[in-house]
Amino acid sequence: METIVKNNKEEVLDLVLDGFSRGMTYTEYRDLVNGLAQNRATTGPEQLESLINYTELGDRRMNRWDKTLKISEDLKNEVLALDRELTFLVLTESWCGDAAPSLPVINKVAELNPKIELRIVLRDENPELMDEFLTKGARSIPKLIVLDKKRNEIVGQWGPRPSIATQMVEDFKKERGHLTSDFKQDLQVWYNKDKGQNIQEDLLNLLALK
Repeated sequence: METIVKNNKEEVLDLVLDGFSRGMTYTEYRDLVNGLAQNRATTGPEQLESLINYTELGDRRMNRWDKTLKISEDLKNEVLALDRELTFLVLTESWCGDAAPSLPVINKVAELNPKIELRIVLRDENPELMDEFLTKGARSIPKLIVLDKKRNEIVGQWGPRPSIATQMVEDFKKERGHLTSDFKQDLQVWYNKDKGQNIQEDLLNLLALK
């Protein structure tokens, strides 16, 4: 994924650390999204009907993923053996269709090892931070930033989609120029069939655990 850096490393690190200090736990984020869904609202400055509907859909999907997701034995064993203290910071919004199947995976990985701390911040409330982690010039979410606490260094990032889904999107855009509603539905079908395996493979590679 492309990273566009406008500030020096120290300034970017400060932005990440500040975001983490203000960030929500996964439980707090799920409570937020659930409350928004129940009250017909969404995160972000625009309370559009479409975004509200996506928030409701995302809440239902995360509920399902939280209950049914299974972490592979390979990833589980490697994360349990992790001897680095890592910070996971995720930028997202409640209406994001790619976040619903991805955040539960990231959370379950973080839960495996107390040396991993996860926090979540909203993209539109953190534009300066978001702009340091653009994907091909766009504020694409979700975006995971990984910080090594001991080295006080950003060691990786992931997002906005698993690698296979990313290729699917790129191929479709090359053919059609833009994503259609039908393709977005097909992408959600792929997420359901994949059951979080591709993002788990991506996280293994990201954390350099292999």
